[in-house]
Amino acid sequence: MPELILPTVDIHTSYLAAMREYVAEGRGEPSDTSNIGRDIRLFADKWATRPGFQTFVDALRAQEREETFRPANFVPTTTLWWVEGTDFLGRLSIRHRLAPGRIGNRNGHIGYDVRPSARRQGHATAMLAAAKPRAAALGITEALITCDATNTASRRTIEQNGGRPTTPLDERLRYWLPTT
Repeated sequence: MPELILPTVDIHTSYLAAMREYVAEGRGEPSDTSNIGRDIRLFADKWATRPGFQTFVDALRAQEREETFRPANFVPTTTLWWVEGTDFLGRLSIRHRLAPGRIGNRNGHIGYDVRPSARRQGHATAMLAAAKPRAAALGITEALITCDATNTASRRTIEQNGGRPTTPLDERLRYWLPTT
């Protein structure tokens, strides 16, 4: 049964296979502002070796800590991987608070992504449900979650987890999701 775990080098091989799937669908290009896209641009050249992958894992884990240096619009973030055994199925990020200004209202508290070969199998819905107690433990009683207006699958995932629509922002649908 899949579970959310903290990033680990134990799934190195499967993670690399998933990243190849993402790249094959065009992820990682400069226009890709997702976490997956950013990680591909910043770390893909380091992932091949186990020590390089450990550096990547350490960088993700460091983002949980308040004292870690980060760009001005970034906030402490817990990254979790959705895995079954050693198979990487997806990624979920919980921002400990909304980023300042408009960016926080566009991106929300929780973002997730399912690897291409694992889509349409219920992983996003299960992953988001598993994240709710983690967000609650961080003091987030209601998480803001957003998705593109054209992303019907993500909209359904949020609604199936109890997300209540609020005012859209630009092309982004926005929902408040109770975490308890």
